[in-house]
Amino acid sequence: MGGRDRGAFWAGRKVLITGHTGFIGGWLAHALAALGAKVTGYSDAVPTDPSLFERSKLGELINDQRGDIADVATLTRVVEATKPEIVFHLAAQPLVRRAFRQPFETYRANVMGTVALLEALRSVASAKTAVMMTTDKVYYNKEWIWPYRETDQLGGHEPYGLSKAMAEMVIAQYAEGYFANEPAAGKVATRLISVRAGNVIGGGDWSEDRLVPDAMRAWDQGQELKIRSPKSTRPWQHVLEVADALMLLAERAGTDAKSMKPNYNIGPDPGSELPVGQICELLSAAWGKGAVVKIEVPQWQAPESQALAVDSTLFRTNIGWKPALALPDGIRWTVEWYKNVMANPSRARTVTHDQIQRYFDGNL
Repeated sequence: MGGRDRGAFWAGRKVLITGHTGFIGGWLAHALAALGAKVTGYSDAVPTDPSLFERSKLGELINDQRGDIADVATLTRVVEATKPEIVFHLAAQPLVRRAFRQPFETYRANVMGTVALLEALRSVASAKTAVMMTTDKVYYNKEWIWPYRETDQLGGHEPYGLSKAMAEMVIAQYAEGYFANEPAAGKVATRLISVRAGNVIGGGDWSEDRLVPDAMRAWDQGQELKIRSPKSTRPWQHVLEVADALMLLAERAGTDAKSMKPNYNIGPDPGSELPVGQICELLSAAWGKGAVVKIEVPQWQAPESQALAVDSTLFRTNIGWKPALALPDGIRWTVEWYKNVMANPSRARTVTHDQIQRYFDGNL
């Protein structure tokens, strides 16, 4: 997506990102700050140690605000004080296995956190667009071979997917009941757009129970990577593809909102829905010597879908988006980030901004 002039749209624009201390939110905040946007981040804490947020000193580049995502009063004060024109909602409990262990916390963050933000946005006239990120797991998974489309049934077999499906329903209800594209009696003129993205990879993800950070930690320490489900298939895409897609939706909503749809799948090119085992082969090839993988199935594991793909045709045709990074290149960029930063943690911001600039320039 190197052809458009992002700077012309984002320079000086007030933006709020919930979940800026997390992986995707951190990359999005760095990208927007690099374009000159006035970014405020809202999050309760830094979710991992180490983290992209701390290693890259992101708090020095943006207005770092802290609070519980489900705390309506605190969130409303931040929204009213900063008066964002564009909001990106990424704050969530994003881990499938943790969600199974901690369902209450997951539903609270993912469902009531979404409600709290929408309530806060009702109090300001500044917010023109709110891009709300959920997940490809919002679909009621039937383990079929066909990619899910935006019109397919929502639901979930486990707390994470179901909580995100519930968030989608909340967004749809608020869009219909409280928000509108044009001013109307009793409604706020804010465009709500939900985004359903697949599995996101990239440097700076240090979460538990995720393939890439597990691999990077293991191989950096000279250990084997142990995987539990080598045949599980997912739509893999680099974090910069997702961050740029979110930005593109906000840009389009600011210039041509009437032609837009209320929700979009963001997915890689067909054929990038690879099983975990093949992703491990690509990761180990990019890492080089010492990248050993071992299959180790635990006695018990949380229920997870084996096959999952999303159809992003609507996004490509309605918005004119297409992926810029082929999957092998995205994996190469990911390993490059970790190797550089693991060798010298003080380079995290430099490596992050270098990759952002390469992506913006189309130097892939």
